[in-house]
Amino acid sequence: MPFFARQNRSMIGKLKVYNSLKREKEEFQPLHPPHVGMYVCGPTVYSNVHLGNVRTFLSFDVVNRYLRFLGYKVRYVRNITDVGHLSDTGEDKISKKAKLDKLEPMEIVQMYANDFHDVMLQFNAIPPDIEPSAIGHLMEQIEMTQKLIDNGYAYESNGSVYFDVQKYHKENDNSYGILSGRKIEDLLSETRDLDGGSDKKSPLDFALWKKAAPEHIMRWKTQWSDGFPGWHLECSVMSTKYLGEEFDIHGGGMDLQFPHHECEIAQNAGTHGKGGAKYWLHTNMLTVNGQKMSKSLGNSFLPRELMTGDHELLERGYSPMTIRFFMMQSHYASTLDFSNEALEASRKGYVRLANGMRLMHEMEWTKDDGELNEKQVEQIKKMCDNCYHAMNDDFNTALTIGHLFNLVKKINSLHTGQLKYGEIGEETFKRMKETFLGFTEDVLGLKVESDVDYKALIDTILGEYKDAKFNRDFERVDKLRAELKAEGIVVKDMKEKIEWAFEE
Repeated sequence: MPFFARQNRSMIGKLKVYNSLKREKEEFQPLHPPHVGMYVCGPTVYSNVHLGNVRTFLSFDVVNRYLRFLGYKVRYVRNITDVGHLSDTGEDKISKKAKLDKLEPMEIVQMYANDFHDVMLQFNAIPPDIEPSAIGHLMEQIEMTQKLIDNGYAYESNGSVYFDVQKYHKENDNSYGILSGRKIEDLLSETRDLDGGSDKKSPLDFALWKKAAPEHIMRWKTQWSDGFPGWHLECSVMSTKYLGEEFDIHGGGMDLQFPHHECEIAQNAGTHGKGGAKYWLHTNMLTVNGQKMSKSLGNSFLPRELMTGDHELLERGYSPMTIRFFMMQSHYASTLDFSNEALEASRKGYVRLANGMRLMHEMEWTKDDGELNEKQVEQIKKMCDNCYHAMNDDFNTALTIGHLFNLVKKINSLHTGQLKYGEIGEETFKRMKETFLGFTEDVLGLKVESDVDYKALIDTILGEYKDAKFNRDFERVDKLRAELKAEGIVVKDMKEKIEWAFEE
């Protein structure tokens, strides 16, 4: 790692994050520096991962990357929900899908977990350090449920166990709603009880353990009943098991803020006396041409459809890096609107950065006849500093990209000779290179990709080879043959044609 990177990254401003819990930006101060614990709610694997999920996971991929870039030692935990997430009808989503497809629930889980991992790999997301599953932590969920009963914040009713929201609220400084800003009086007037009916003391109470109906596939024996865990419980269990009763960051989509994250805080406080995370970060929703993305409106599409263009709303397909770049052109907490125009603009913007990345990898400091120009030096230093300032402002990738475009102009000027190496000096050149590649590749997670058809390129070279052979230019023939062989391609001279193959 360059000297500048080791010594100075943490010195360029202070990282501030918008904490949903406090409803304001705060300076990021981890509980046990340089260690950072981050938990993000992962997918419920009953269907292909949708773009709203992808945006959330790519946003926290950048958070993870930038914290590591600054030198923090991050433990990133992101769960897999494979039981307990109920549909509007009260049926487990994975069980419901298994019945529809006539498969075992774990076949459904494996199929869509594999799809999720494949998509994340295509988008160049770093895998979490720990990826626990709800079913893999049933014992801990049962133990937390019992502890909540023992602490007086949960009760058993007809084989199910519910969290007593009003008792918790009363005994903990009226804190239910602390994250979402919801008032318990308003919730009581608005809530229709669809889950548990008369088994609950209050319609606000949520299930920690549900007694399974006779036809329910996924079920386990406990002291209360044959049943399954509630959805909210798993994240309280897994976040605190791997990160501690107090940890630094909890992330997820804005749609999870209530009730899921609100219930997590209540469960954690009811069990440990602590609410879990210090900082709560939430991503915003996706829209399409100004409308909310939803299946019912026919304007939602899967990552695969976005990449292939196989959707009636899309004019063409877009590469994974173009899509990743597109999602970073808006702050993670802002609404992001999909349109063909916005995607096409992102394609051009990504290519511009990719060309800068390609050039920056190829360019090395070269002493020339340029004389040091303090104005150019200060401009480049400021552009580099601005990349840090933008990311330190609550991970503002949109602003960061703007500053990287400014650096691309300097890179292109150096490449064309309009700007001399001597004008900026070796130290400034190295800093520009470290900053540009660090932010594009390490922080934003972009990489150079190409749609170039390698077969067409080889055919073009073989055309030159054929012409050289016809003209008896054997020196050219040997040169082309050697160049192709260096790339692992063997030329085969046949009686009637010329073919090629990969070298074995």
